Amino acid sequence: MIDPASDDTRKDVIARIGSQPIALAAGVLVVLLVGAASAALWRATTGSYPETDRAIAARQIRARATEVSEQLAEKTKAMAVTQQEQVDQLQALQEQMLGVKRLLAAQQGEAKQLSDQVGTLTGAIDNLRQSFASAQSSDTPAAVTARHASVRRKARTTVIRTPAIGATTIGATPIRTTATGHVRRRTRSPS
Repeated sequence: MIDPASDDTRKDVIARIGSQPIALAAGVLVVLLVGAASAALWRATTGSYPETDRAIAARQIRARATEVSEQLAEKTKAMAVTQQEQVDQLQALQEQMLGVKRLLAAQQGEAKQLSDQVGTLTGAIDNLRQSFASAQSSDTPAAVTARHASVRRKARTTVIRTPAIGATTIGATPIRTTATGHVRRRTRSPS
């Protein structure tokens, strides 16, 4: 089954190669030199060196990454400054709102105080009207006429002012004062 002649040939070939190790090493060295020379010749003719290209590309990538990180840092700082400005503006607006609220509360207090004063004055006026009405009903017609005459004389002499000078004069258009204190201008000339 196994051919004894083929085994012997194999052994002879291996024995011959093993007996000439220098020739074998020289053949391997020639193959290596031819491969290295062809690689050097290929690089010289194409003009590119993959190792240097890779190193240059790596440096460019590092430079871009550094530039991008610096831009991000600048943008982050700018955003922080903008955010701080917005916070400051918001605080200023809040302070203004507090000031407006204080002013509004003060104005409401003043309005309430004025409303109370108006109510007090209204009550006083009502009391005066009632007392005047009761005094008028108890007075006789002659006493009322005499009081009106004295009021008219006072109004003619003390309340009249000329527009140019501003002082009181007698003989100008008289102003008539009613019993309740209202002032009426007389339309007819004095007698």
